Amino acid sequence: MDRAVLVYTTFPSLVEAEAATKVIVEQRLAACANILPGMISHYRWEGKVERADEVVVIFKTRASLADEVRKAVRDNHSYEVPAVTVIALESVDRDYFGWILDSTKSDQS
Repeated sequence: MDRAVLVYTTFPSLVEAEAATKVIVEQRLAACANILPGMISHYRWEGKVERADEVVVIFKTRASLADEVRKAVRDNHSYEVPAVTVIALESVDRDYFGWILDSTKSDQS
């Protein structure tokens, strides 16, 4: 039995985030992508603390597609090491999960 998951990532710009989400949703790897611009990140990179404006993207998909979403994010990302985190969901509305399943490709697709 498949489960719903969220795939969380960030992009350096709205343009890059929209381009990647369009590809991933069109390929039926995710049912939906929420783009949240305006995030500020502070992080350590190559020995220094950096600051960057970033865009959060949250994909809604099925657990069996999480690795494909992760690969598609990497393939459509300019960062050397993009943040890609898969978050398992404890509970999802049955009708909403049905929509996720209908909107994404299954193993038989």
